[in-house]
Amino acid sequence: MLDARYSFRSHVCGDLRSDNTEETVTLAGWVAKRRDHGGLIFVDLRDRSGVVQCVFDPDTSGEAFVTAERIRPEWVIKIEGTVRKRPDGTVNPGMATGDVEVVVVSATVLNMSETPPFEVEPGIDTDETTRMRYRYVDMRRPEVLAAIQLRDRVTQRFRKSLEHRGFLEVETPILTKSTPEGARDFIVPSRMNPGSFYALPQSPQLFKQLLMIGGFDRYYQIARCFRDEDLRADRQPEFTQVDIEMSFVEQEDVLLMMEDVMHEVMKEADFDLKVPLPRLAYSEAMDRFGSDRPDLRFGMELHSLTDVFATSEFKVFAGAIAAGGRVKGICARGAGDWSRSRIDALNQVALDAGAKGLAWIAFTGDGEVKSPIAKFLSEGEMAGVRETLHVQPGDLVLMIADAPDVTNEVLGVLRLRMADELELKREGFEALWVVDFPMFKWDADEERWNANHHPFTMPFVEHIDSLEEKPGDALSYSYDLVVNGLEIGGGTLRIHSAELQRRALAILGISEEEAEEKFGFLLEALSLGAPPHGGIALGLDRLVMLLAGASSIRDVIAFPKTSSGADPLTGAPDTVSQRQLKDVHLKVD
Repeated sequence: MLDARYSFRSHVCGDLRSDNTEETVTLAGWVAKRRDHGGLIFVDLRDRSGVVQCVFDPDTSGEAFVTAERIRPEWVIKIEGTVRKRPDGTVNPGMATGDVEVVVVSATVLNMSETPPFEVEPGIDTDETTRMRYRYVDMRRPEVLAAIQLRDRVTQRFRKSLEHRGFLEVETPILTKSTPEGARDFIVPSRMNPGSFYALPQSPQLFKQLLMIGGFDRYYQIARCFRDEDLRADRQPEFTQVDIEMSFVEQEDVLLMMEDVMHEVMKEADFDLKVPLPRLAYSEAMDRFGSDRPDLRFGMELHSLTDVFATSEFKVFAGAIAAGGRVKGICARGAGDWSRSRIDALNQVALDAGAKGLAWIAFTGDGEVKSPIAKFLSEGEMAGVRETLHVQPGDLVLMIADAPDVTNEVLGVLRLRMADELELKREGFEALWVVDFPMFKWDADEERWNANHHPFTMPFVEHIDSLEEKPGDALSYSYDLVVNGLEIGGGTLRIHSAELQRRALAILGISEEEAEEKFGFLLEALSLGAPPHGGIALGLDRLVMLLAGASSIRDVIAFPKTSSGADPLTGAPDTVSQRQLKDVHLKVD
C-alpha cells in the first residue's frame, strides 16, 4: 500500500472505499479519462494504486470546474474534495473504488501533457517498439504495472525465504575479468590500464565459489548478468538471476531447499507448486521428449521403432540402423487428415532441426493409409508402428531415422511444433528437475569437448578416474529446474579440488598456461581449503514472465531492449565522441 501522507496527497486514488464517505481528501495523479455530461464533468484520476471517479459540479466546484473544462488525458493534476457514495444505479463493479466518487472543490494543474503516442488502456494494439520508445507512458497501463508489481513481490519473497534459511545477500563485482563461460562477454576498456579490459559478468559463478571458500556458507544475490548473444523472447543482453550457493551440501540438499523456496515464491503469486518435484535423468528426458527441458503438460512422447524396423528392407531405415542410429517416432492425434502440403511443411521443420528427412504415415479418419513410404514397409512393420505408437484412425505418425542425438532432438522440435499446430491444451504448471547431465558434450565443428553446464561442474565420483579416457561417458552432479518447457534455473555441485579442476580444464582444451591466466585465482583458492559446495541460478525474468502469463520477458522488465539489443527509449547503443575513445586508448576502424 502506498503511503500518501505527503504534501500533495492525503490518500491515494485506489484506496478510497465507502468507509471514507464524508472525508475530505487530497489526491494527485494523471487524468485517465474525462467525460463532459453537460452540467457535470467526470474525471477518472489515476495513480499507481488505481483509479477513482472525480465529479466537477459548476454549483459547488467553482474555479475547479473551469479547470476541468480544459484538462485532457494524461495531464497531471491535484484535487481536493469530499468522498461520497455514488448515486443509485451508477455504482461501477468493475472498479475497486466503484461505489464511491470524490466531489471536487478545488483543482490544480501540476503539468500538462501532449497527446500521448497511444492510449493508456489495457490490451492496446500498438507496435512493441513504439511502446518501448515511450515506455514511461506504457508503464501507466495496468498490465505493465501489474507485471512489475508481481516482479517486486516475487523478488521480495526470494529475499525473505532465503534470509529465513540463513543465506547472506552479498554483492559481487560488475567490472571483472573476462573468462570463457560459453557466451561472448561484454568488454569494457580500462582508462587507467591502457590496452586492458574488464568484462561484465555472465554470472557471479567464480565469485560465489570464492565466497564459499571464504567460509560464508550460504550466499544469495539478486544479480545483474550480461551476455553478448543473439536474443529471443526469453533472452536479453542484460538479465537478472537469483544466484545461490551453499557449502557442505550434496545435490539432494540443494534440490530440497530450492523446492521449499520455490513453493513459497510461487504461493506469493497465487500458485500452488506441488512438492517434491519429479526427477528425470537427462538421458530419459531426451529419450522420451527429445528435450532437456520437457513440457509435461501434454503427451506425444517419443517411442523407439528401431526393433520394429530391425530387418526392414526400406533403405533409409536400414541404413540408419546399420550405422548405429535409431528410428523413432511420435503420434500426432487428429492430424491424420491433414493436406499433403501441410505435412510436407513439417519436412522443412525437420531439415532445419538437423534431420536428413522426415518419414510420415497418415492414418485417415476413414481408415485409409497415406504415405510415400508405405509401399516399402511390410504388414508386420505397419502393425508394429500401430502397436508401438497406439495409433488410432485420424492420427499422423512422424518418424526420424538418424544418429540417436539427432533423432531425439529433431522429434523434440516436431513434438512442440505439433502441439502448437494442434492447439493442444497446456494449462497450469508442470515442474520437474532434470538431473544427471553429461559433464561434456562434443563440438563436431570445432572437434573439441565443451562443458555441458560450465567448466566447474563436479563429475560423478565413480567417473573421476576415467575422465580423460571416456569424457563422453562422464555424468555430473547437475540439475535444471524446468517449468512448462522453460528452463527456469540450473545449477551444479562444484569441483572443490584444484587438481581435479585442472584436469577438467585440460579436457576442454585449456592449456596449463591459459588455465593460470584465466582461472589462476580460482585454482589458488581451491588449494587453500575449499569446502564441498554447490548452488543454482534462477532466471528471475523468465520466472516472472511465466507467473504473469506473458509471452516475452520484455513484458516484465521495466526498461527492456528490442530483439536486436537496442533501446528505443534512450537510443542505446550509440556512438561516443573521439575524446571518449581517446581516453580509453581506442580507435574505431
